Amino acid sequence: MPAVPSSIIEPIWEQFRALIPPVVDEHPLGCHRPRVADRVVFDKLIQVLVLGCAYVKIADASCSATTLRTRRDEWIDAGVFAELEQLCLLAYDKMIGLDLANLVVDGCIVKAPCGGEAAGRSPVDRGKQGTKRSLLVDGTGIPLGAVVAGANRHDSPLLRPTLETLRRFDDLPERITVHLDAGYDSTVTRDLLAELGCEHQIASKGIPAPIQASTRWVVERTNSWHNRGFKKLAYCTEVRTRVIDAFIALANAIIIVRRLIREGWTRYRWTGRPHRKP
Repeated sequence: MPAVPSSIIEPIWEQFRALIPPVVDEHPLGCHRPRVADRVVFDKLIQVLVLGCAYVKIADASCSATTLRTRRDEWIDAGVFAELEQLCLLAYDKMIGLDLANLVVDGCIVKAPCGGEAAGRSPVDRGKQGTKRSLLVDGTGIPLGAVVAGANRHDSPLLRPTLETLRRFDDLPERITVHLDAGYDSTVTRDLLAELGCEHQIASKGIPAPIQASTRWVVERTNSWHNRGFKKLAYCTEVRTRVIDAFIALANAIIIVRRLIREGWTRYRWTGRPHRKP
């Protein structure tokens, strides 16, 4: 059984393949071993992301763990993962529409047993190593960007770099409302949002506010999509921030395409359209 349904992974692969830079063969004799197909490496990286397994566990005769890491780093250097996420967002915005007038930000702490650049003492896991993702979503829960830091970092200082991920969009609404939980209830946060020209709705400290009664529930749902659908993000074993960012971008691309197909089912007709809503 594939890690991701073919109806989702095939369009992602077609776009991913178009972004891979051409390989220049510089071997003086031209007699080296044949290069492993990009599709084989891509499929195994998807399995690593979804199943959370180690590279050595997913390696076989078709592709070694060293090849997986090497090709992954090549694609990161070329910006393939970030560009894929950007193109998926633009496609969703064109066909469905992003709700950029309402933005939600929240942090999520996951385990990071191997430590690394984005690890710190987790305040919710007896001081063990953990990683925090500060996630930005639109009004419907589509992931727009994320910032990775140690679990010991407070949510509030991560708000500025998280909101700066909006620079990927050229046209933003004139009025933007940022929805935040009580962890951001401070003068510093309000001054920051005023500086950025954003309105805000921030839950007050000490006053219970059911998340179901607010617009903040969509970011909790997206965090659940990350952690329940992609074990690599729920149990982070990568030690370099750029690799974590690449896997988050790939997971976001899958989420966006999945939502695009689901929302487009009721709006469009196309060849091969499922008879039932996905």
